[in-house]
Amino acid sequence: MAIKETELIIRPDGAIYHLNLRPGDVCENIITVGDPERVALVSRHFDEIYFKKQSREIISHRGRIGTVDVLVISTGMGTDNIEIVMNELDALVNIDLDRREIKDDKTSLNIVRIGTSGSISDRIPVGSMLASKTGTGLDNLMHFYDYTMDAGQLEFSRALKQHLALEWTPYVANADPHLLSRIGKDVIHGNTLTCPGFYAPQGRHLRFGPVLEDYLDRLESFEHSSLSFTNIEMETSAMYAMGAMMGHRMLSMNAIIANRITGEFAENPHAVVDELILLVLERMAN
Repeated sequence: MAIKETELIIRPDGAIYHLNLRPGDVCENIITVGDPERVALVSRHFDEIYFKKQSREIISHRGRIGTVDVLVISTGMGTDNIEIVMNELDALVNIDLDRREIKDDKTSLNIVRIGTSGSISDRIPVGSMLASKTGTGLDNLMHFYDYTMDAGQLEFSRALKQHLALEWTPYVANADPHLLSRIGKDVIHGNTLTCPGFYAPQGRHLRFGPVLEDYLDRLESFEHSSLSFTNIEMETSAMYAMGAMMGHRMLSMNAIIANRITGEFAENPHAVVDELILLVLERMAN
């Protein structure tokens, strides 16, 4: 059955609505960044750039590193933007846009996030690089999808719900083990907490703060089945959960530019990010 035009919006030139990409623009290996300006910081290391496209805050550069084609795309901040990008990337490879029908043979993408994050462990210093083994979402995105956690993930999420006195159940998803071992080798492996905001949801106090005065302390102290959180950011859980649901291989690589426990912030956060970019590109090319 054909998907309605209001469900799958295609531009007159055949590009999908938000990303402004056509099916042939997408390759197997994709890097996502939150900041649109970071796209060029990645693509400047390409041996060749095939094209550059932009739609609102979503910028896409496709090129190659050696013989490996790579698409780098900005998502913007937050799981709501991740939901749009993941759905449209998936549609570009798994839906026939001309016929508006789901393809019988599915394509799996390798999608690696390069992002910044704050450590919530005094054992993870500023300047570290961290690969997320798991992503736990405090947002409500996956409650709108038929996403199923395994028994261990469900037990973990229920324990966190109780620990933080939440009225909703968080969701948990895992990194792709192959990408974790190949691209995330020799860096810290951690458990990432994804928050639906930068200030109160991450325990920051300006004029207004979290309802729980000891919220950040609770995040730091939480442990269940020998698992605790290492860092907090705003995208990983949605990428992992949607990737698991869609059949794509996902990995989130984090440049630790702040330590929320010690109060330290990186003197040169751009250098930390650049180091992570080079590491990911080198391993993606080999």
